[in-house]
Formats: sequence, structure tokens, C-alpha cells
Amino acid sequence: MRTWQEIAACVVAGERLSAQDALILWQEAPLWRLAELATDRKRKISGDKVFYNRNFHLEPTNVCVFNCKFCSFRRPRGSAEAWEWSMEQMQEQVRRYVGSGVTEVHIVGGVHPEHSLDYYCSLIRNVKEILPEVSVKAYTAIELSYMIHRAGLSVKEGLHRLIDAGMDAIPGGGAEIFDEKIRENICPDKGSTKEWFEVHRAAHELGIKTNATMLYGHIENLEHRIDHLMRLRELQDATEGFNAFIPLKYRNFGNSMSEIGEVPIIDDLRTLAMSRLILDNVPHIKAYWVMYGKQTTEMALKFGADDIDGTIDDSTKIYSMAGAEDQRPKMSVEQMLQMVERAGFRAVERDTHYNEINNIK
Repeated sequence: MRTWQEIAACVVAGERLSAQDALILWQEAPLWRLAELATDRKRKISGDKVFYNRNFHLEPTNVCVFNCKFCSFRRPRGSAEAWEWSMEQMQEQVRRYVGSGVTEVHIVGGVHPEHSLDYYCSLIRNVKEILPEVSVKAYTAIELSYMIHRAGLSVKEGLHRLIDAGMDAIPGGGAEIFDEKIRENICPDKGSTKEWFEVHRAAHELGIKTNATMLYGHIENLEHRIDHLMRLRELQDATEGFNAFIPLKYRNFGNSMSEIGEVPIIDDLRTLAMSRLILDNVPHIKAYWVMYGKQTTEMALKFGADDIDGTIDDSTKIYSMAGAEDQRPKMSVEQMLQMVERAGFRAVERDTHYNEINNIK
């Protein structure tokens, strides 16, 4: 069995990590050495750039047919805290961004029991009518699988309809942890790992780029995290369809797993670094500032992350309802530029597909 020092030397030489080597490095390497390795890998991929975009979220409902133990967002229908925006209300939300310079709308929400595929296509068309220049990144694989199968279509047939409506990309949510036994415990009635991969593989084959996530810091262990990352790496080898990976920290406020607590920041930083090292074929690692908070996100840029997401503009409640630091998440472009500069990198505005928009800083 190799030492962490031997494994680190192999990483520097460009050798791909095995699951066993990844576990040793994750457990035994000092934090400073993981930071060095991940930063070196990040620089080889994206140089001194750290990406951000101007975006907002649209969350049509928090009513959901699933009841995941870790979720603080979902509410049962009829709850005083449940919402189901009408199409007109969502159009009004979108109109607020006319002329604002946003380049992306991110649409996710609960898996509503009554919304059809036609409804979701109509929502995309309405967004595009109001903001024709904006990319629509819409619906998690779990939402997509549910709405497409409910319509009696194959995954590719359903995706074709959404693409025709104007869907440009797919976010990475719903992945949680791929290990089937852990998934049975934390989200037993949710779409399966197989369904998640089926949607993303089909999207990649149709030319739609997607993101991927991992929910960590609950009842899983490091072997489960490594298995998750390895499965993503394998699909990326086959399709090259992932744009970015986003590790999502479990937040314990307001859900049925609250007694677990939350992992410390050091675990967040190790997870970011190891994600960068294991996913050697995924271009970008995102430190989602809404979930980490601004201070931890700035530190994350020293651990391999090269993307901090977008301006958000207080348009998402998924993490604020789970007790995240920023209860009204919003960050200006100037704040993003300053954050990246303090970390020693250069902030670059991007669109949904990582085309550079503003490269003056």
C-alpha cells in the first residue's frame, strides 16, 4: 500500500487516482498539501481564472411528491409555508430582470404531483419570450425523469421536447449520494441513481451539457463520496458532457436529520480538493457560495474551485431554508471581483457554457 506522499507524487506526475489511493490521500495528507495539489490541478485546467455569472433562480414550487429526510425546502400541499407560483407570477418575476445583464435563469423546485411536461415546456417558453438572450438551465434529473415518464415518453423524447422549448442546460441536483443503501435511508421514495444517470447520459448524447452534484456530510462516509465521484468520472470518460461538479454540504436546519449536525469547514475544504483531484476530466469545480457562505467560498478558491456561481439576487430559498449563512443570498459583481482578487486569482464572467463574457479583471 502506498503512502500519501507517494500518491501525492503520482498526482503531480499526472497519474489518475484509484479509489484506494484517493481514500489514503483524503484521510492522511495534510490540509496544506491537498490545497497545493488541488490548486496546481486547477491552474493546469483554468489558469488563474475563477468564473462567475449573472444569474437568478426561479423556483416554481416547494410542493413535492418526495419527502427526503435531508430536505428543508419541501412542504406538503396545504402548508402555510408551501408555494405554487402561477405562470403569471413567474412571468412577473422574470420581467424584473429585463435589461439587467443576467445571462442565465436556473429553474428547479419541488416535484409537483400535477405539473405536466407541457407545463414545464410552457414555463421555459415564457422565460425565453421575456428574456430571449438568456440561457435556461432547467430541472434536476429527478424532476425530468418524473415529468417525462408521467408523459409516457422515453427520456430522449422528453428531452427533445424541452430542448425545442428552449432548454439550454441541465443542473446537477438530485444526485445526493449514489450509493443505493445510503439513498434508501435518506431519500427512499426519490428517483434512483440509475434514473439520475439515465437522464444525464441521454442529455449528453443529445448535446446538452449538464452539471453534477454530491450531497455530503450526513450519514455517508469517505468511501461513499469516493464511489460517487468515481461514477461521475466514468460517465464523463464516456460522454464528456459534464461542465462542472458542485459538492453540496448537508445543512441540518429544519429537516428530519437535524440531530446529525454539520461537518466542519476543514471537511468542506478536503472535499473540494479531493473532488478536483479525482474528477480529472471534469473542467470546473464550483464552490457554491450560497451554500458555503462568502468566507468559506473565498477559502475554497485555494482548494481547487474555479467557479463561485452567480449573483443569485435573493432568488433561491433552498439553502436559506436549511439554515445557510446568507438568508437573503445576493452578491454583486463587484463583491465577486473583490473576493476572487483577495484569493489571488482573476475573476472572469462566463455564460452558462463557460464562454467568457468579461475578461478585463
